[in-house]
Amino acid sequence: MRSEPDIFPVESLAAPRLLEPDDRDRARALWAAFADRMLALEPGEASAFAVDRAAFLARYRFAMDFIEIANRDPGLDQLFNESIPGLGLPAGSYARLKLHYLHVARATEFAALELLHRTRGSTIPEALEAGAKADAERILEMGRGGGLKMTAENAVKVVADTARAATLPAQEGVARWAGNIRVRRHGEALISTAQALELTATLRPGDVLLQRREWYLTNAGIPGFWTHAALYIGSEVERTDFFDDPDVLGWVEGQGHESFEALLRARHSDAYAASRMLDAGNTPRVLEAIAEGVVFTSIEHSAAADSMAVLRPRLSKQERAAAVLGAFGYAGRPYDYDFDFGTDRALVCSELIYKSYQPSADTRGLELPLEVVTGRLMMTPNDMARHFAGNRLDGSRPFDFVTMLDGNERTDSAHPVDVEVFADSWHRPKWHIVIKP
Repeated sequence: MRSEPDIFPVESLAAPRLLEPDDRDRARALWAAFADRMLALEPGEASAFAVDRAAFLARYRFAMDFIEIANRDPGLDQLFNESIPGLGLPAGSYARLKLHYLHVARATEFAALELLHRTRGSTIPEALEAGAKADAERILEMGRGGGLKMTAENAVKVVADTARAATLPAQEGVARWAGNIRVRRHGEALISTAQALELTATLRPGDVLLQRREWYLTNAGIPGFWTHAALYIGSEVERTDFFDDPDVLGWVEGQGHESFEALLRARHSDAYAASRMLDAGNTPRVLEAIAEGVVFTSIEHSAAADSMAVLRPRLSKQERAAAVLGAFGYAGRPYDYDFDFGTDRALVCSELIYKSYQPSADTRGLELPLEVVTGRLMMTPNDMARHFAGNRLDGSRPFDFVTMLDGNERTDSAHPVDVEVFADSWHRPKWHIVIKP
């Protein structure tokens, strides 16, 4: 951990941050490796006292060291508490480690073992005693320094997390309930099915859809005019045609496949099968995070909104193919009612877009800004529109404008508008449609 300061900072961070995908994977791998070593140091049934004591000291000392380093970045707490099935770590493993070692019982156990060690007078191998002594001294040093502070801070955090865990089901239940409550125009969208289907001639795999649905209670709790974002992945035929490109094919062949579809099928077989399922003739062309989780939907279903804008990432086809490939990896995960971009176990709608296009060691991606909201780094759909408006006149803008269908309550319809209208849309009042001329 100390050898990788980009992942584990040397000093405590003044503000939250979001690690790049490769760094998140590396952090998880180091956490899993540490957990393996902690398990290996569990004493056996007939272990000698000297071995038992040395193993306890090693576990205690390095658990405290690990926690001290990880505490410099609060976001690592959420990352390490994710379930990592492939590494054998259930959700909440890191919280249990902290609760176990940042506890007065461990200090009592440490004191008792040291007293027994001094009074037993047993012969201990020199190398074992040297290591145990170094560990004991480090534990005492931390006890005089940050150990007590970490224990107290963890106690406060445990209380807060317990309270949040108790309220989260209620929060999720309220969100699901509010998401189904529409105060008027039930079951009707201003964007027609015909308009949605016409869009397929314009849309390309990797396009970002910003949407708004009027009259839902959830709009009151979502900041800004644009309240939902989705990723257009296209049909199998659309992807085959669009990614029939020399750069894409070269990138795919470098990974041992003859086509992008073959790579997609091999890398994410379950998601790929789900993306081909037909429901009453509707082809899944959109991937989005909704109450049911990260799911594939048809454009007819996704575009059944009252206003919608289409943004096209200013990236090569190969970069867009990498984003679609990454997005498929999130299919099937639950909706993130905690709105936490710091973990990957569950996703909110704009998080799917952000992480699909997040820069990594292998991809340039999109530099999309995150903001701290209620202590968490995140980006809302409205932030994407605002970012576009602030950068559209220079070369740094991440998207090109494709089209916008703007709903009008008085005409009971939606009509195409230009880029100027879209650029101004992000600061509309929440209930603008009532006062719109």
